[in-house]
Amino acid sequence: MSLKLYNTFTREKEDFVPIKKDEVGLYTCGLTVYNYAHIGNLRTYIFEDVLKRVLIFDGYKVIHVMNITDIGHLTSDADTGEDKMVKEAKKEGKDVWEIADYYTKAFEKDLKQLNIIPPDHHVKATAHIRQMIDLIKRLEDKGFTYIADGNVYFDISKFKNYGKLARLDVKSLKPGARIKIDSAKKNPLDFVLWFTKSKFDDQEMKWDSPWGRGYPGWHIECSAISMCYLGDSFDIHCGGIDHIPVHHTNEIAQSEAATGKKSVNYWLHAEFLIMNEEKMSKSKGDFLTLTKLEEMGYPPMVYRYFCLGAHYRQPLTFSDEAIETAKYAYNRLVNIIIEIKKNRDESKPNPEYVEKVIQEFQEKINNDLNMPEALAVMWQMLRSNEIGNKEKYELVLDFDRIFGLQLDKAEQILEEEAQQKVDVKLVEHLIKERDEARKSKNWAKSDEIRHKLSGMGVEVRDNAEGTFWRMKS
Repeated sequence: MSLKLYNTFTREKEDFVPIKKDEVGLYTCGLTVYNYAHIGNLRTYIFEDVLKRVLIFDGYKVIHVMNITDIGHLTSDADTGEDKMVKEAKKEGKDVWEIADYYTKAFEKDLKQLNIIPPDHHVKATAHIRQMIDLIKRLEDKGFTYIADGNVYFDISKFKNYGKLARLDVKSLKPGARIKIDSAKKNPLDFVLWFTKSKFDDQEMKWDSPWGRGYPGWHIECSAISMCYLGDSFDIHCGGIDHIPVHHTNEIAQSEAATGKKSVNYWLHAEFLIMNEEKMSKSKGDFLTLTKLEEMGYPPMVYRYFCLGAHYRQPLTFSDEAIETAKYAYNRLVNIIIEIKKNRDESKPNPEYVEKVIQEFQEKINNDLNMPEALAVMWQMLRSNEIGNKEKYELVLDFDRIFGLQLDKAEQILEEEAQQKVDVKLVEHLIKERDEARKSKNWAKSDEIRHKLSGMGVEVRDNAEGTFWRMKS
């Protein structure tokens, strides 16, 4: 069954055909690690994980590369403003290396909690300075650069069809309409490949280069890293739609100028998560993280389910009502799975129906990753009387290879959900009191505490190693 993907470059849904048979080169733009990832960022990473899961489901070997932007990203995507890393380091009273390390680990924790399959190569920009310098030298040798005020710029006038991804009409753009004017630029849309001391003298991260001691621009890192691991041309490049007009447009220009080849065959972009009629942004200083969601009573898998409920190319509105609805649906699904698993010896073979459901599911996931309709196929199957629990359980686990909702751990999920509703410190205190009562052979008090815990939904188990507790299922 052919996988169809919406290619931003052509604005059409196309059959996916990899460069190498049965192998896919996938590059996804990673986080700028100056702060926590907000749930808008995480929606994009969930979409990319679903894409990867579908490719694997379809039999492809996926080589996945994701960068970690720990250098060179300014508060504007277009070479203006402060360096995001430096700005946050000043705010927190740390150096930029500490900031990068802390938020990289926090980001990786978020990915793990969301059950996102780790990239094959999750690499730091700062570990690839040599590759960036080499790429800039290639562009320089081919006449695509110029130096002004100590910085190395990419000259877009030398690159034919600049802006074709975003469909920019470069000639009609007025100075300052898309980006702030930099007087050193020949064209307002030219962009920096390498900064020197002429800008941002407080930058802590600097390296020697043929153009002076300095640091790379943001855009060059993704081209250098993707080419390092995936070659001059690869299959799929993903990111958020905000990357289309500047970052990905500049990536195409510098990569194809250097190689003379088409850099990427399929460009896929996720729409925004909307809050209060605006896209979620860290720049506003008030954003939701995965940790904050958990504190509000919404575990990571609930947020993942919430994201699967809308197509990745549609804006997704976050609200208390919407996330609460997702929580109800996900918990209901988990309870159904637990019940089916307990009674999965109840079999009702129906190969024709099973084949029909599998085919419907594959059609949905291969139709530009249509997760809302794929979820609908799963729910319809669970409600059906055509097959037994054994068949349902096998199908739902197979489907979860795409959804990534950890449905094979349904009991554990339910228990963790229940534990969020109980005062763990109080439970531990009562357990300790009960242990002391048992040691002094005060069985009446021991039974009284057990009964109290049972009323809280806590099941106590005693064995040779000690006393353990869990929430009742």
